[in-house]
Amino acid sequence: MTDPLFLFDPNSDDVPLNCDEAHAGWKLTLPQGVRRHALQSMRLNAGDTLQLSDGHGLRIHAAIDDANAGLVEILSVGKEPRPITRIGLIQALAKTGHDEQAIDMATQLGVDVVIPWKAQRSIAKWKQGRTERKWHNVLVGATEQSRRSWLPELADPADDDDVAAICKRACVHGDIVIVLHQDATTAWSHVRESIAALADASLQDGRTRTVYVVVGPEGGISDGEVRSFDASGAYSCILGSNILRASLAGPASIALLSEMLGRFA
Repeated sequence: MTDPLFLFDPNSDDVPLNCDEAHAGWKLTLPQGVRRHALQSMRLNAGDTLQLSDGHGLRIHAAIDDANAGLVEILSVGKEPRPITRIGLIQALAKTGHDEQAIDMATQLGVDVVIPWKAQRSIAKWKQGRTERKWHNVLVGATEQSRRSWLPELADPADDDDVAAICKRACVHGDIVIVLHQDATTAWSHVRESIAALADASLQDGRTRTVYVVVGPEGGISDGEVRSFDASGAYSCILGSNILRASLAGPASIALLSEMLGRFA
């Protein structure tokens, strides 16, 4: 079984480590949050192994040396590169936790950036501080669950004008924005060629590019929003014949993109 992974924040958890400093044989004290989770909740004991990450590519493989003191010995240290072709999810706020379910599954499937979207038909409201903490905690939990060393970036909440601006910038910088819309006439298969071309371009010139997927709330994306995003350079398409919930449409598209980009190889 894969060793459990725990995220820590070097800026607040008093674990000032990075790949250039840490090496095998070093011993460090686990942050209080990690100690509670690993030693108390999961009941790991001396000799058990675990992984630590700062959420920015650092991956430390360590063994518990003294469970009472929360002391571990580093076995190996590595730094994983960030994907050069990034996957972004612009997720509309949705009620009854459907938006949180979406970003949880999307994180496990490989999303790199999450943008909360205050869509016209969103019933749920973004409460500054409170909702941000909830979404951040969901991303952290899903990152640890999937053993990722990169925590998805949580961007500031966007309104319709912000999403249109993302579409326009995408046209300039070589990114792609895909709007999932049940009334679209273009199938997902028709955008695969554009996605493949974007990935090839990033591999050739080493420049980071992003494929964004826009997912509406329970009531769907309004016709006005679709027209605005299309006029700004987005692709509107339908994801198969089945209409998916707001909690599933994003993760389904993230899974397709991850497969196309070779992340499931």
